[in-house]
Amino acid sequence: MTISPSSIEQVIPGQGAMAQPSAAPGRAKRRRFRFVANAKAATGLVILAVYCLFAIIGPWVAPYDPDARSADVLQAPSTRHWFGTTHLGQDIFSQILVGARSVMLVGLLAGVLATVLSILIGVTAGYIGGVPDEGLSALSNVFLVIPALPLIIIVTSIVEQASDTLVALIIGFTSWAWGARVLRAQTLSLRRRDYVEAARATGERTWRIILFEILPNLTAIIASGFVGTVIFAVMSEITLAFIGISSISSWNWGTILFWAQGQQALAQGAWWWFVPAGLAIAVLGTALALINFGIDEFVSPRLRSAGRTRIRTADGHTVRMRVGFTPVLAPVSRPIPAPREEVTP
Repeated sequence: MTISPSSIEQVIPGQGAMAQPSAAPGRAKRRRFRFVANAKAATGLVILAVYCLFAIIGPWVAPYDPDARSADVLQAPSTRHWFGTTHLGQDIFSQILVGARSVMLVGLLAGVLATVLSILIGVTAGYIGGVPDEGLSALSNVFLVIPALPLIIIVTSIVEQASDTLVALIIGFTSWAWGARVLRAQTLSLRRRDYVEAARATGERTWRIILFEILPNLTAIIASGFVGTVIFAVMSEITLAFIGISSISSWNWGTILFWAQGQQALAQGAWWWFVPAGLAIAVLGTALALINFGIDEFVSPRLRSAGRTRIRTADGHTVRMRVGFTPVLAPVSRPIPAPREEVTP
């Protein structure tokens, strides 16, 4: 039997008339930047990058010394003082720039530490099982009931100069238990999946299975835990400064609110004393939430295509498919044909 050259050209991949140029490089490039192309994730990353930039260069670009006093007492925002001044003439804009370093250091360091501990303990306990699982689960239950904020208050009252690093370490070591419990539960459901069993049957090492087969499916949960820990750490740092537990000599956004509350800024009508610090906290939380939403849409195709799928009904109308409900299409009413009369011969 002879085979025509045209048939050979169709069979051999990458050659012949039927072959088409591979779209793998372009598709891989688009897939690589799909997370950044998400509007929510991009907005959150830009805002977070600006906060990190201010945390690094804030003390250098601040227009005034945050501790310096002046004759401009309780001045409203102006071209000279963008965010106004305090009761001592201190520039609030400079205080916010300088205080961003403390807040970002505590939030990011505590978030990274708690996330790493939750991954190590939760995924290990869920995948290995047995006695190690019971021991790590008991350890998680112990840390789950340890209150972080009272422990920080006790430690800072004992240590004379409690640094921001010490506060971040305490928050990180006491905030990993809940994330570990969630990761353990998800790992228990993933370790018996077909692709994990196939990797185990081919002789893959345990660390490779955990790193390349299980962890990619836990990205959204890990990101959510990281964002929640960062927000909790930021709020804890600000709360400690606001109630006067931490050192009020070093500036952060909680220190600004502490002095504003102590000097009755609201009663004096000095809204500019506490509103900028509150907005800085709110915008930071919004940026972290947007990043979390972007990660959810990146790992979930169902969320990524929400609101984009359209179907056309029988009467020509277009219905947009959304996540959260199933559209019910009303039947199209059609005229009932009249019965035909039977003719008898």
